[in-house]
Amino acid sequence: MKHVLTLAVLAITLFGGLTEVGAQTTYNKEQNNYFVLTRKIPQLKAILLAADELAADDGDKFGEFHVVICGETVKELTHLETMQPFLDLAASEKIQLLACGFSLKKFGVDATKLPKEMGVVDNGILYGFNLQKDGFLSLTL
Repeated sequence: MKHVLTLAVLAITLFGGLTEVGAQTTYNKEQNNYFVLTRKIPQLKAILLAADELAADDGDKFGEFHVVICGETVKELTHLETMQPFLDLAASEKIQLLACGFSLKKFGVDATKLPKEMGVVDNGILYGFNLQKDGFLSLTL
């Protein structure tokens, strides 16, 4: 019974993410694209500084940089005074800051309360795997 339940949860997770996969675009593989999954807001500073360095190093080859925030720390995303410096830096570097919808649901965070500059993906882990399939370099912190 335990295995059946595990398989059912896995199937729901995978099939639930198929909509996201279908809507996903194909990224320019001639550029260096990056993805970071993080569970801690304070790590954003180091992530954004790394993105800045990568943009400088890559020059014209710098492509997309996506950061998904997941886990219990999504509760902090609604605190604009905490998030504003990160949002400003991300905007200046053309970095996409995204929240994991699965985490938002699990920890009772209303997605409409997130800063307008942030997006939401259904499942941050699945989103990361799909980006890896598209050639993104990835890191999980």
